Amino acid sequence: MINHRFLRACRREPTDRTPLWFMRQAGRYMPEYRAIRERYGFLEMVKNPEVAAEISMQPVHAFAIDAAIIFADILPPLEGIGLQLSFAKGEGPVIHNPLRSAADIAALHDSDPRETVAYTLRAIELLKRELAGRLPLIGFSGAPFTLASYAIEGGSTREFRRTKGLMYTDPAAWHMLMTKLATLITDYLVAQVDAGADALQLFDSWAGALAPGDYAEFVLPYVQQAINGVRQRLGDATPPLIYFGTDMSGMLGILRQTGADVLGVDWRITLDDAWAQIGPGIAVQGNLDPQLLFAPWPLLERRAADILQRAAGRPGHIFNLGHGILTETPVEHVRRLAEFVHEATG
Repeated sequence: MINHRFLRACRREPTDRTPLWFMRQAGRYMPEYRAIRERYGFLEMVKNPEVAAEISMQPVHAFAIDAAIIFADILPPLEGIGLQLSFAKGEGPVIHNPLRSAADIAALHDSDPRETVAYTLRAIELLKRELAGRLPLIGFSGAPFTLASYAIEGGSTREFRRTKGLMYTDPAAWHMLMTKLATLITDYLVAQVDAGADALQLFDSWAGALAPGDYAEFVLPYVQQAINGVRQRLGDATPPLIYFGTDMSGMLGILRQTGADVLGVDWRITLDDAWAQIGPGIAVQGNLDPQLLFAPWPLLERRAADILQRAAGRPGHIFNLGHGILTETPVEHVRRLAEFVHEATG
C-alpha cells in the first residue's frame, strides 16, 4: 500500500501515471447513492457504519480512481463537545445551540472521538477490510475555522458576520474556541489513522472568507496545532496530510506554513501559478472547476489536459476538482475524466 501511486504522489515521488480522486465522489449525482438516500436520512447514513462503508465503495466500483474516502460529514464531531446538530431538508446543517459568547465556549466539554464518532471509525474499519489493499483510504476532518464558523453562525453563511465579530471583538474567546477545536481535530484524525486511514484531509471550505492577515493571526496557528499534533502523536506512522480550502489563491504562500504534505488548489488560479506560489517541498492537489463536468466532453477534455500540461509531469500532482462533485453531474463525464487522466499520463 505504501507504494500506491496516490501515496507516492503525496510524498512527491514519481508515479507511473497521475493519481486522481474526486472530492464528494460519493454523493447525490450517483443513482446508487440516491437509492440508499430514499431509505435513510443524511445523518442516519453517516451514523450507520455499514451504510457509510457501502456508499464509500460506490465510486470505487464505478470509476478508475486512486483513493477511496470515507463517507462522513465534518460536523458530527461537534456533537461530542455539546452542540446539537440536525440536517434540515433543503436547508443543510443546523446547529441549534450556536456559540454566541465566551460563556458558551467555556461550557463546551471535552470529548473522546473514539466514543462520540465511533460509527465513523467503525465505517473506516469496514471499508478498509472491503478495499483489501486495492486502494488507499482517506480520512478527514473539518479544519478549525470552518468548524468554528458553523458553530458560531448556526449554519451556512455568506457574510460570516458573527464569526468575524467574535474574532475581532473578543479574541480571547476566539482563541479559546480554536484551541478546543484543534484538540478535537487532532484526536479525531489520530483515531481515524488507528482505524485504518492511509491519508488525511483537512477541509477548510470557508477560510477563503478571510483576509490573509486575519488567517495568519487567527487561524493558521490552530491548523498548525492540529497537523503538528497528529505528527507528534503518530511519529513515523503519520500518513500524508492534505489541507484544502477554497478561494484562497491569495494566500498560498501562507498555506505552505500549515505543515501539510499536500495543498489542495481550487480553480481560481492556474495550477502552475499556484505551485510557483506554494514553492518546493509540497505536493499539489487540483484543480478542475466542478462545473466543467457539465460541459461538452471536448471542452472538459481540453481543460483537464491543460491542468496536466501545467503540472508538467512533476512528482507530487494529484488530479482532483477544485471542490466537490455537484448534484446532477453526469456520471459518464466523471468516468471519462478519470479514464482520460490515466490515459494521458500513463
